[in-house]
Amino acid sequence: FTLVIDTKAEKFLKNLPQKSRRIIVEKILDLREDPFPKGNREKLDYPYPPAVYRLHIGRSFTVFYIIETDVIKIEKIMTIDRAHKEYSRR
Repeated sequence: FTLVIDTKAEKFLKNLPQKSRRIIVEKILDLREDPFPKGNREKLDYPYPPAVYRLHIGRSFTVFYIIETDVIKIEKIMTIDRAHKEYSRR
């Protein structure tokens, strides 16, 4: 798979401390080998394509991504608290 990162996600990543950035980048790169849900990855229940997946990284960050053919698009990276407020704890 090829990885593509959205401009806003990239900006968020660049503003993080080096250690956090390194950990997130390592986990994102792991998606190239196996992007499909298991463990800390989950396919979200959205009614319209493309399917949106989320990846929890530690207890601090969440990455939202979509898979299109052989491309993984990193759509958003945010703190896990913000992700819960916006997406899952409704």
